[in-house]
Order: sequence, then C-alpha cells, then structure tokens
Amino acid sequence: MFTGLVQAVGRVLAAEKREAGLRLTIGRGGLTGPIATGDSVCISGVCLTVVEVSDDTLAFDAVAETLDRSTLGGLGLGDRVNLETALTASQPLGGHFVQGHVDGFGEVTAVADDPLAWRTTVRAPEALLDYLVPKGSVTVDGVSLTIASLGDDGTFDVALIPETLERTTLDAALVGTRVNLEMDVLTKTVVQTVRRMGVDSKLNNEQGVTMDTLREAGFAR
Repeated sequence: MFTGLVQAVGRVLAAEKREAGLRLTIGRGGLTGPIATGDSVCISGVCLTVVEVSDDTLAFDAVAETLDRSTLGGLGLGDRVNLETALTASQPLGGHFVQGHVDGFGEVTAVADDPLAWRTTVRAPEALLDYLVPKGSVTVDGVSLTIASLGDDGTFDVALIPETLERTTLDAALVGTRVNLEMDVLTKTVVQTVRRMGVDSKLNNEQGVTMDTLREAGFAR
C-alpha cells in the first residue's frame, strides 16, 4: 500500500530483457531509508518487489503481465521514474490509498503550463470513466492527484502545483505522453458494489438500484 506522495525521482540505469520479462535497475535518486530485497516499491504507479539492492541502486523484475498493463515496458536508459516505498503504520496518510495496481493507460491531451496555474488534461479509457469523480482522487504515474474537472470527451483535468512538478516526472508529461492510471480503490469498491446490487435487483424486481437498496448497503440514510 502506498500514498501517492512521491519520495524521489530515479533514473533507469539498465533494462535487461529476460525470459520472464524485464530486469530494471534504477538509481535511488535520493530515496533514503533501509530498503531490503523483498520490499515493495512503487515505480511510476506500479508496485514492484526489490530483487537486488545496493547503496545507490534498486533492481526489480517486471513480468509480461506488468509490462502489458503499464508503461514500464517502454522505459529506456536515462528515463525518469517516480519512486515511493511502501506505507507503514507510523506514517501519515498524506495522499490517498494507492495499491500500485495500474487500471489502464491514460494519454495527456493538453497542458496549460502556466507556472502559477499548471493544468494537465488526461484522456482515460472508457472502462475507467465511472471511477472518475470531481474532486475525487486519481493516481497518475504514481502521483496522488485531485480531479479538478471532468470533460465530456472522456478526459479529466488535474492542477499541478510547483512542488509536484519539481518532485515528480509530471513536468515532462507533454501532449501524447502515456501515463499509468490507478483509480481510487474506495470509489472502485462503491461502484462495483452498486453495480452488483443493480444486477441482483433487476433479476428480482426489474427496478435496479433504489434508495432502499442503498440504505440496506449503508450508502444512504
């Protein structure tokens, strides 16, 4: 589990193709604290397990499923990635609950790069649109962000403050850039629960979700 608050930006030092996928060696980029093999680290939104560790580098194995469902397969030497170690019980939850499980790709469609009002527009896959809520949370390349507004064309806007631009890779997310998206797990849980309730209700009385079924599930009073 992560918070989406990026702790450091590292660079890809090696990307070695292997039978099972890809071995990535990444510079820590200022990521401090004890990290051991077997620990989880979020790499631009993807939870990976540390397989080798040194004072300056971390190595990870990304399997085919991970490469197919995230942007990690397109990483090359020198590319920057956002890094965050796993959340512990003693840490404040400053962002939101992030699992490191990418739900799909987004594509940057517009950037208003005013330093005082930087706004990035991202197009999300149709299958993820129900999980986008104005003022709700979304993870973009491992960064916890608040959805500023929703477009009618499957896009959403996020406002990026200078601190975020300085501490993450989102300053380089230009038009056409693909990004990893993870929807808020709480929103996904509610939407999926309501969908299942709707299917059950339609089978029973053809009324779909009603206020009574929402009250029974604890979503309304």
